[in-house]
Amino acid sequence: MKKYTLALVVFLFLYVSCNKDDDGGIQGPGTDSVSTQDFMWRAMNIWYFWQSDVDNLADDRFTTNEEYSEFLQSEEDPAVFFNSQLRFSEDRFSFFNEDYKELTNNLSGISRSNGVEFGLFFAGDGTDNIFGYVRYIVANSDASNKDISRGELFSGVDGQTLTEANYRDLLFGENANYTLNMADIDNGVVTPNGKNVELTKQDGLVENPVFITRTYEINGQTIGYLMYNGFTNEFDENLNNAFGELKAAGVTDLVLDFRYNPGGSVNSSRLISSMVYGTNTNDVYIRQRWNDKIQGQFNEADLVDFFANQTGEGTPINTLNLSRVYVIITNSSASASELVINGLNPYMDVIKIGDTTRGKNEFSLTLVDDPDRDGAPYIYSPSRENQINPDNQWAIQPLVGRNENSVGFFDYTAGFAPEILLNEDLENLGVLGDLNEPLLAKAIEEITGVTGKKSFEVKSPVEPFTNSKMFRPMKDIMIMDKPLNFKLPNSY
Repeated sequence: MKKYTLALVVFLFLYVSCNKDDDGGIQGPGTDSVSTQDFMWRAMNIWYFWQSDVDNLADDRFTTNEEYSEFLQSEEDPAVFFNSQLRFSEDRFSFFNEDYKELTNNLSGISRSNGVEFGLFFAGDGTDNIFGYVRYIVANSDASNKDISRGELFSGVDGQTLTEANYRDLLFGENANYTLNMADIDNGVVTPNGKNVELTKQDGLVENPVFITRTYEINGQTIGYLMYNGFTNEFDENLNNAFGELKAAGVTDLVLDFRYNPGGSVNSSRLISSMVYGTNTNDVYIRQRWNDKIQGQFNEADLVDFFANQTGEGTPINTLNLSRVYVIITNSSASASELVINGLNPYMDVIKIGDTTRGKNEFSLTLVDDPDRDGAPYIYSPSRENQINPDNQWAIQPLVGRNENSVGFFDYTAGFAPEILLNEDLENLGVLGDLNEPLLAKAIEEITGVTGKKSFEVKSPVEPFTNSKMFRPMKDIMIMDKPLNFKLPNSY
C-alpha cells in the first residue's frame, strides 16, 4: 500500500517529551535483548488510541531508567509484551508482525497464496472436525489453473481430516504445497467425494480487488454491479476505471458487493464513496478522532476528510451521483467497508443486504523501529527502510484513532445490521455476478420490484468462524494513509 509522506511538524518527539527527569528523560534499556519491547512501548505511548486508559502506557509510569529497563525485561517474548499493552475491553484488532516487509507487502495486495479464498466451519457433528468452502479464486493464481471453483467444499488436506487442532498447520503453515480433499454437502451433511486438488502457494501473488464489474438491463433500468474485495490503494485507478465503465453505460442503480471485503485504505474508501455519491469537495466524508495527547495538536481542518474530485494520481473521479446504493454485506465485511456505509449514510439511502458486518470503526498505522523519522517517529515510510533498526524487523499495527461521519456517528462496534437479512447458502452459493446468485438477485428484486428467483430459502446458512484472509497480515484492517499536519507546542 502506498504510504503518503506524513507532514507532521514537531519541535520535539512525543516519545521523549512526556518522560522527562532531571537527567534529560527516560533513555533506552541499555541492552539489545529488549530493543523490540522498547520500540513497542515508545510507539504505543505516542500513538495508541487508548494510551491514557492503559496504566503501563502512562506518561509518568516510570521515573528512572532502571525502572523502565526492569519493566521491559519483565517479558522476554515481544508478542506477549505487545499484547499486554492493549486495552482488551475495547481493542479487538491491534496486532503485530515479526517481519515488517511481509506486513507492508500484504497491505499492497501482495501475499503468499495459492489463490483459493475460503471460509471455515465446524462440522457440528459432535466432533472437532472442520470443513471449508471456496468463496472465490484469485485471478492469475495457481488455483486459477486448477479444477476448483466457488461453492466447492473440502474436508481434508493431504489425506488428513481437518480439525480444530490441525487446520492452522495444514492450511496456513510453511508448507508450499498441499492437496485439498474435496467434499459434497446435502441437507447440511458434508461427505468426502474423492476429488483431490493439488495447490501451490506463490510468493508475491498480487490480487486486484476490483473483482467484477457488470451492468444489467432489466425492465428498462440500467443496474451496475461492482464486487470489490479490498481497499488497496495501488488499485485506485482500476477502481476509477471500473466506475468509468458503469458511468458510460448509464447506470442508474448500483449494487456494491463488499461481502468478502475486510477493509484497507481509508483514502480508498473516500474515493469509492465519491464515485458513488458525488465529488463536492465541500461535503464532509469523515472526521478523525485520535488519542487525547495528539487530538489537540491538530487544526480542526486537518481532522476532516471531504469527498474527492480526483484520485491520488490526479485523475478526475468518475462519479455516478446516486441518491441510493445497495450494499451486499456479511460478517466478513469490515473496517473500510463499514466506513463507506457510515460515511455515505448522511447523504443517501444505503440499503444493506446480507448479514451483520464485523463492527470495526477504528483505524491504524504501521509502526516500525524508526524513532528518528522527523516529525513522525515510528511511522513506516518505504523511503526510510534503510533507517529502520536492522536488528529489529518487527512491525506493530495498533489502533490509533476512530472515524466518525459528518453527523458525528461512529458507534457501530456491533456491526451494521442489514435492512434485508439473507445469508449465503452453502448448498446454493451461486456464481458471483450472475443474476441468479441469491444476494445479487435479492438486490435486483429490491431495485426493480420483480424477481427471477422462485425462492430465497436458505438450507445451510454460511456462518464461518474464520476465513483465509484472517490469516494474513491484511486481516480486517483500516489504514490511515493521508497526509497529517500538526504542530506540538514547545512544552513537549
